[in-house]
Amino acid sequence: MIKNTFHFARPGVWLAGLLALGVLLPAQAAIPIEHWTHTSGARVYLVASPSIPMLDVQLDFDGGSRRDPAAQAGLASATAGLLSAGVAAQGSQPALDENQLSEAWVDLGAQFGAQASSDRFSLSLRTLTEPDLLERAVALAARQLAAPAWPEPVWQRDRERTLAALKEADTRPATQAGRAFARAVYGSHPYGFEPVAATLNAISMADMRAFYRRHVAACRAQVTLVGAIDRARADRIVGQLVGAVQPHGCAALAPVSQVQPLAQAVNTQLPFDAAQAQVLIGQPGMARNDPDFFPLFVGNHILGGGGFVSRLTNEVREKRGLSYSVYSHFSPGLHAGAFQVGLTTRPDQAAQALGVAREVVRQFVEQGPTDAELQAAKDFLINGFALRIDSNRKLLDNVANIAWNGLPLDYLDTWTEQVQRVSVADIRRAFSRVLQPDRMVTVVVGAQP
Repeated sequence: MIKNTFHFARPGVWLAGLLALGVLLPAQAAIPIEHWTHTSGARVYLVASPSIPMLDVQLDFDGGSRRDPAAQAGLASATAGLLSAGVAAQGSQPALDENQLSEAWVDLGAQFGAQASSDRFSLSLRTLTEPDLLERAVALAARQLAAPAWPEPVWQRDRERTLAALKEADTRPATQAGRAFARAVYGSHPYGFEPVAATLNAISMADMRAFYRRHVAACRAQVTLVGAIDRARADRIVGQLVGAVQPHGCAALAPVSQVQPLAQAVNTQLPFDAAQAQVLIGQPGMARNDPDFFPLFVGNHILGGGGFVSRLTNEVREKRGLSYSVYSHFSPGLHAGAFQVGLTTRPDQAAQALGVAREVVRQFVEQGPTDAELQAAKDFLINGFALRIDSNRKLLDNVANIAWNGLPLDYLDTWTEQVQRVSVADIRRAFSRVLQPDRMVTVVVGAQP
């Protein structure tokens, strides 16, 4: 949100080709995930992938935007952004400003970055596993973790850029719709916090330092590694990286409240002079650990997640020509993320498009899919499963999500079986439990009265 924190190297042609291809992996019948607890308390998950001499590492901490104070929305993302703005001097090692730090990563042909999502504060390293390069890349990453420079001028510059971007975004109806939707769905829950000028101006360098030290602690670290290393080397790398934040301590974090269900329908219509009206419908949906995750996932593919083959597209676009694109999705996290239906349409057609979309959702919740729709969805999802894990980066993302959400270590091995087992009755039961069509948020921006 604050800035792109990855430094893309100028590697040789061979490494550039690997990065461009996403480092393709061979198909596997099983994906063995090794798991252990490091002496620091960090939880470690390793997939050894020796076919390509490359390593991807991700460190996750409970420090996403759900940990932002309401008056400082954007703090987690700002903190992540400033981690790449230089390192302080350490012993005989001189300080590096943001340009020197970027050049150091370029020289290694490696990448390091930080980002904050709703739930996680994540740090990522990608490097070749040639011994000298790997050692130097891990050492530089550890130094960046241990001694961020926190330069005030860089934050002032980045804040001004972000404020300008927010001001420009305010001129778009989609921005207005998204903000109104989040406020209505999440209420006072941090999932609904949006950075604005007042909250960004309230963030100081001292706030970032304190946020970083409070949340980025070795004992709370989850470290995922995918690449051409064995367990012994992985454990040494983990020790070097989490050792850089070991002094931060491990004070208990306050619990975050759950997203509350809606007590009644909320309807918001905002005037906006635009060629297209923005329509959003939804409510709090599911958390990632919901036992009905697969029925909801497969069902949503049929309802509106499957693009041109979805029921919403067929009814809203194909039969009536009311919108070029219409979709639905769940956004599961540690808490109940939003279920959302979205479309754009001509302002004079907004009421009709909204009515059709609502009716499609209502019918789907009550009746579920047909047998033919379910079989087509299963075929598509199962046949496309290999594309979900066909690179180091995708595999890393999947394993990190398994670890973060406490899923079984054989989750990827049983994924297609879980999809295959979903029945029409499962989908109807799950959707009826999670969604209440008569208690949804509706936001329309730019429609004609």
